[in-house]
This record gives sequence, C-alpha cells and structure tokens, in this order.
Amino acid sequence: MKIDLQKMFPLAKDFFYALITATFFSAFIYMAYFNVICKVCDSLFGIIAIVLLLHITKRALLLSGFFIGLLWFYWIGYSFKYYGVNPIVEPFVAFGFGIVYTLFFGSMALTNKIYIRALIFFGLTFISPYGFNWLKPELLFINSYFGTSKLDFAIVLTALVLTSIFTGKLKYIPLLLLFSALHFNNPIPTIPSLKIDLVATNLNQFEKWNPDNLENIINMNLTYIDDAINKKYDAVVLPESAFPMNLNEAPILLEYLSEKSKWITIITGALVEENGKHYNVTYHFEDGNYTVAKKVVLVPFGEYIPLPSFFEKWVSETIFHGASDFTSASVPSDYTIKGVKFRNAICYEASTDKIYENTPSYIIATSNNGWFLPSIEPTLQNLLFKYYARKYNVIIFHSANPAGTGIIY
Repeated sequence: MKIDLQKMFPLAKDFFYALITATFFSAFIYMAYFNVICKVCDSLFGIIAIVLLLHITKRALLLSGFFIGLLWFYWIGYSFKYYGVNPIVEPFVAFGFGIVYTLFFGSMALTNKIYIRALIFFGLTFISPYGFNWLKPELLFINSYFGTSKLDFAIVLTALVLTSIFTGKLKYIPLLLLFSALHFNNPIPTIPSLKIDLVATNLNQFEKWNPDNLENIINMNLTYIDDAINKKYDAVVLPESAFPMNLNEAPILLEYLSEKSKWITIITGALVEENGKHYNVTYHFEDGNYTVAKKVVLVPFGEYIPLPSFFEKWVSETIFHGASDFTSASVPSDYTIKGVKFRNAICYEASTDKIYENTPSYIIATSNNGWFLPSIEPTLQNLLFKYYARKYNVIIFHSANPAGTGIIY
C-alpha cells in the first residue's frame, strides 16, 4: 500500500519549504549572534533565500513570512513586562509580528510569475510597516561578498529572475551578473585622532528604573567618568538613559558634570521634561558647559504609538501607562569634541536615514538594549548600524547597555 503523505498532510510540504526559506533568510543574524564569520556562507544563504522566495508556492510564501517575522522579531514583546504588562502577552506580540510579515511577504504571493515577485520584493525594500524599518531585505548580504545597496540588490534579483527565463545551455549565463554586485573590500572612513571611551554598562531594566537604585547608578556613572579621566581619554560616552532621570531637574549634578568636563568631554544619555513634554536626550558636557540633543526619530510602540489618535491614547495609557508618550525634536543635533563634529543618535535613530541627513562623518550612538535581553536584538541592531555606516560612509561610535558597544563601519 502506497502512502501519499502530501495528500494526508497537504500543508506539510509547504510548511517545510516555508521553514527552510525563513531559516536561510535569517541565518546571517544568528551566525553573527554566535560570532560565526563566513562570508561565503552568508553570500550563498542569501542567494538561496531569495531563490526560494521567488519559486515556492503561494501558501509556502505566506508561511515563510510568518516564520521570518518570528525569527527576526520574537523579542519585541520582552519589553512589555517592564511596563507592568503580564508576561503572558509576550508570545502574542511575537505572533502579531508574524502576522504583520505574513502580509508583508504575502504581497509577493499575489502571483506565481517570478519576475513580478522580484519586482514586488524589490518594492518591499522601500516599505516599513508602522514605521518600523528593521526588516531590510538588503541586510541579507551585510556580512557577505555582495553589496547592500539598492542597485546591488536589483542586480541579484535580475540575475536570479533571468535564470528562470533562459533555458538549456544559456540557463545559468545570467548568474555572471552577480559578479557586478560583488564587493570584496568596503572603504573604511578615517577614524578621528581622539581617544574615546565607549562605556558598556550592565544594568537589568528593573534595577535601572527602580528609584531606590538611582544614587548607586549615579555613583557608578561618575566612577566611569573618573576612570576615563585617569586613563587620559579625550571623551567618555555613556549609554542611552545612563542617568535614568530628568537630568534638567538636578542642578547640583549638572554643575558637577560640567566641572568634570573641564578635564574630559562627557556624552551621556538622560531624560528631560519641559512644559509637560518628555524627551529622550543626550547631554554633551565640554569645557564647563553643556548642550542637550533631543531624539528626533522615536521608536514605534516604544516611545510613540503609530496609530490613529482615537486609539493611540488608549494604547499609551492602558498598555504603556504613559511611558510611550515622548516628544521628538524636528532636526538632528550635532556637537563637537575637541573640534571634531559628531552627529548625535539615540538607539533606533542610528538605523534610520533621517539621522544621516547632510552627510555627517561621525556618529555617536547610545542605546539601552536591556529592554530585549536575552535575544538577538543587539546583534540585529549592530548589523543595521553597519548597513547605514556603509551606506553613508560614516563611522559610528556606539555605547550601549548592556550589549552592542563598539566602533562600527
């Protein structure tokens, strides 16, 4: 008796291909997470992922979108517990992102024609659901031999589409196009001749935002600053919200930091409240004075709610208890350290085009990744920062709590 498994389990084959597709599409993130460096592997896995997306069935394509959403963003719900939301919500948030990317990739499932799928896929590189732009198809090749520009991605898609059009001995000739998308060496911008101490703190979120710990956190930050002074650094950079308080309401601390800045430039994250509005900011202390750089691009569903106003207030107050109600600045801020100009970026900002307006040469980025640990979030953030650093030929100096600190280019 012959058993036809496909008839018995009609979804089994589609499920298998969807899972394989999502795995290849996400492999570069998890390889980076485990510090596995293999440009050949990332190049090959990226090509395989695209081939599968162009050729699998419509049902498998929808399922692959769901699995990609989970593999890339299962960690999004981790932050909710810090707002007092029951942890049981976390898997539902992950499921929601799976649905969002089912629809995202589902647009390709409107057709079986390979060239139309490729056109739609290229179009998806310009789309960010709810303003959240962390799924960039070009990112597949960030650690590979292929470039990550729109042109490079278009060349890869064209080469793979043409192999499905050509037949016989000519079938694989279009793959020669892939050579024009290869980048064996990426240009490295000139690093400024400054000694910059990028501080990596290690604070649990419950500890960080507990008012009882504020004095200890302040003293810890001052110790980092003193240590950098003793080691003769030109500047010390502390992470996003390193001072988890409205620093503008602490005149004695501001005066103390200003005095310290006569010995070393201090860059630190903090909060500011002005006229009832809340800002996520970076303080720049130098030569006894300070300036405040306010965040320009807020995090969707973290610092603002990208929903219609009638629903936005309810979500903000009910789920986030007002903690997502931040105000943004209108333009990016710059400051100088010993005469060298830097663009300020706070976490999510460094992965958006807005912060790179007017082509800055150097970025100082600060992050608080404690909201999402343990997860791949700091790894994905680092890969995105690398993507933008290469796109705009800049160097990013990144200080994070508790993972992700380093120089990125």
